[in-house]
Amino acid sequence: MAFVSWKEIVLLTGLVAGCYWNSLSCGFVFDDVSAILDNKDLRPTTPLRNLFLNDFWGTPMTEERSHKSYRPLTVLTFRLNYLFSELSAASYHLLNVVLHAVVCVLFLRVCRLFLDNTSGLVAALMFAVHPIHTEAVTGVVGRAELLSSIFLLAAFLSYTKSTGADHSIVWTPIALTVVLVAAATLCKEQGITVVGICCVYEVFIAQGFTLPMLIDTLRQILRGKDGFPYALLQTLLKLIVLIISTLLLVIIRVQVIQSQLPVFTRFDNPAAVSSTPSRQLTFNYLLPVNAWLLLNPSELCCDWTMGTIPLIDSVLDLRNLATLAFYSLLGLLAHHSLRYRHNSAKAVVMALSFMVLPFIPASNLFFPVGFVVAERVLYVPSMGFCVLIAQGFKIVSSIGQMKKISWLMIGVLLTTHAVKTFNRNWDWESEYTLFTSALKVNKNNAKLWNNVGHALENQNSYERALKYFLQATRVQPDDIGAHMNVGRTYKNLNRSKEAEEAYLVAKSLMPQVIPGKKYATRVAPNHLNVYINLANLIRANDSRLEEADQLYRQAISMRPDFKQAYISRGELLLKMNKLTDARDAYLRALDLDRTNADLWYNLAIVNIEMKDPAEALKNFNHALELSPRHKLALFNSALLMQESGEPKFWPEANRRFLMYVEEEPNDANGYFNLGMLAMDANENAAAERWMRKAIGLQAGFRSALFNLALLYSQNKRETDALPVLDELLQHHPEHIKGLILKGDILMNHKKDTRGAKTCFERILSMDPTNVQGKHNLCVVYFEERDLPRAERCLEETLALAPNEEYVRRHLSIVRNKMAAMSAAGHALSSEKGASVSSAEEEKPQGGKEAADETAVAGKEGRSAEAVGKAAKGEKNARKSSGGAADQSEPSDGGQTGKRTTYKSTKDIKDIEEKRAAALKRLEEIERILSND
Repeated sequence: MAFVSWKEIVLLTGLVAGCYWNSLSCGFVFDDVSAILDNKDLRPTTPLRNLFLNDFWGTPMTEERSHKSYRPLTVLTFRLNYLFSELSAASYHLLNVVLHAVVCVLFLRVCRLFLDNTSGLVAALMFAVHPIHTEAVTGVVGRAELLSSIFLLAAFLSYTKSTGADHSIVWTPIALTVVLVAAATLCKEQGITVVGICCVYEVFIAQGFTLPMLIDTLRQILRGKDGFPYALLQTLLKLIVLIISTLLLVIIRVQVIQSQLPVFTRFDNPAAVSSTPSRQLTFNYLLPVNAWLLLNPSELCCDWTMGTIPLIDSVLDLRNLATLAFYSLLGLLAHHSLRYRHNSAKAVVMALSFMVLPFIPASNLFFPVGFVVAERVLYVPSMGFCVLIAQGFKIVSSIGQMKKISWLMIGVLLTTHAVKTFNRNWDWESEYTLFTSALKVNKNNAKLWNNVGHALENQNSYERALKYFLQATRVQPDDIGAHMNVGRTYKNLNRSKEAEEAYLVAKSLMPQVIPGKKYATRVAPNHLNVYINLANLIRANDSRLEEADQLYRQAISMRPDFKQAYISRGELLLKMNKLTDARDAYLRALDLDRTNADLWYNLAIVNIEMKDPAEALKNFNHALELSPRHKLALFNSALLMQESGEPKFWPEANRRFLMYVEEEPNDANGYFNLGMLAMDANENAAAERWMRKAIGLQAGFRSALFNLALLYSQNKRETDALPVLDELLQHHPEHIKGLILKGDILMNHKKDTRGAKTCFERILSMDPTNVQGKHNLCVVYFEERDLPRAERCLEETLALAPNEEYVRRHLSIVRNKMAAMSAAGHALSSEKGASVSSAEEEKPQGGKEAADETAVAGKEGRSAEAVGKAAKGEKNARKSSGGAADQSEPSDGGQTGKRTTYKSTKDIKDIEEKRAAALKRLEEIERILSND
């Protein structure tokens, strides 16, 4: 039993690297998107236990929409990739290439058990370069095949050491084999088939039985002639241990999927829902199709579903001849290998066991799977194929005159396969290149047309995508997903009428009501998204909200566990102001999935609308417990704590805003609210820094500019405030508070009465009823010594605000002043440049009082920009969880999450302090006037 030398390891590794180095430039394509990009189980914030509760795609195994692919060890390696490089595709591809090299070395070690050194190396080289492996190696999700194969080969090698030198049983390798079989199965389900390979090895290789010998021995035992041979007893004992362990693994696996097979549609596997004999004829024909791909991998395709392979409806179909030929060849090989004991027979029997047994779970012969043909499931069966090729090479090369020809042929085969593999890798560079290459092989698969459309859609090339989606509907007119894609694309092109028509066509293809039948058994969950998508489209029209609600209810009636329907309906009910019903919809969705952070977030938004901030904060916290870096929950919960006015919440609000800006470093709103918190805490330097950061990220950020100017004003930095106000008014010339604050600074600090007057007049030109601007303009008239005009102005202001006592008092002061000046014989309207000492003394106080009393009463609403940002559909949008699969669209979750703006206790305190100061200055003015 020869070992693998380091030179052979270098040769195999170098060959693998040469064939697959260009795969490092490929991105995440096809199933990689669901398994890597959309899979939350890869994120460090997701508890590790979720890997053992969810399927390969991150869907809980308890949900019917789960694919039931339980591969936690594979997902764990994805998570390790994410830990080191997050979503850098190159690192994922690199690890796949390394794993393929490991498999090649292990396979060479296995080949040495029943092939000579040269033939074993030929088999390993053939396996290293075979083009059928590109899907398993270059496709990141193919890692399941690679890892499972490593443990499968390791388990087999371990089992081969279970017989001692004295033919006794060595239990340690058997125990290790059981552990490795379990690991292989946790990487991919077909790993469990190595037990069958071990059984074949034990009976026909280790014990040297042939089929006639085995039958004869069993016949003698049954007749009771020679008793039970000790060697056979040992063999049975080992096999019983393996089989019992396998049965335990199967039972555990069935418990994991809760005895439910995944739901596949007729589009995934048309033959699975066909009647007899079409189903049996088609599934048996798929065996020679797979064998042909191993023999001639010239036309490879990433997707063989839907109409790729037409159904065989009759025994007269000529394709049945291929099935007969395949079974005949397989029978001849089995007959040859099981009747003789020579080395060639042993090699063939092991080749057949590697070809046949691992393929059984994917064969559709015993239970349906979600595909027709999948190249990556041929990864392990190709090992048996490569052994057959190597054995054939050995036989041919042993003929003297054929030796050189056989070496030439094997050299040409290895070279052409290596070149094909290298070129095939480029097809996996992007989804567009992958699916367009597939269309060159097969134009009858609507899914391929759909996927090219999706790739173009991701590039925002909607017009081109539409052509592919429409072609998909022509290739497969009853494809619900294709019509949904057409509808979504029309919607993206703002062609709502055509979009609705496409959705209605898709809806008409849905199965109709059958009394006593459950829809869950007949409808693919992603197809139900047609109701969601159509409702999301028509609810943009406020007159059709009830119609949209009816569609949501229809989806729920078809599947009471359809979580997405409750989520979307909750959004609609919130828009319709049916708050109690919206809350109930979200609570029903939470009954179905209490681990969904988005649902807790949506419920919190409803609580805010229902004026229940305490409950809202509690539900925000639930969302953050499940997803500690949930951006929307971080932002809005911090905003809610900030708006509460309770200083005890400010440290936690600050922490959450800081976490938010870590997640969204380019969102100015996070920095703005950090600035507002710093203003609340009188941390002026920090407030200035955060406000400047917000303004730097978002030019013309209205609330940040105003509050920064206000901060400067409150800290006696009026000179710094003016440029900020100028910038504010340049972007927002209608900003009234900014105009009032600028007028106040100009009048009281710059002594620029004319500039202040321009500000207040601009306010009144926009809003003639604005009491603040009107009153401050009256103060300007007083400054200008035009007392009659000031009097008329204050009378008009009093008419606008008859309950404002300070306006009444100011009017009384002006009238008293006018009376005093008349009695003294002074003119009531001063000439230009005239100056009266008492007036000079009064005007600063009067101007400051007016500004403090009205304009500078407090900061601009702290959530003003946060509410405004909802118009962008980002931070305060109520986000819907979940989404449609490959052929449907995510539910529209961009409804505005309106926030109630609260005045904090500090805001109110600031206002009262300013009012008290204004009253004090008013007393001073009255005293001066009285003395005058």
